[in-house]
Amino acid sequence: MALKRRLVVNPIACDAHGICAELLPEMIRLDEWGYPIIDDAAVTPALESHARRAVAGCPTLALHLRDVEAR
Repeated sequence: MALKRRLVVNPIACDAHGICAELLPEMIRLDEWGYPIIDDAAVTPALESHARRAVAGCPTLALHLRDVEAR
């Protein structure tokens, strides 16, 4: 069983600060209200350190990296 890392956001915890999109524009864009829309693709090894920085930079701890089974 292969695992991939994916970004997920808790929409209830998110306050639309937009820091995640600033730190990881390759995978996160903001909707018209400033809430993140996350690319559904797995986090590539080249972007994993940037994804970790975006997770750490979330002031409401709404962004997470999760291991999921590869499809």
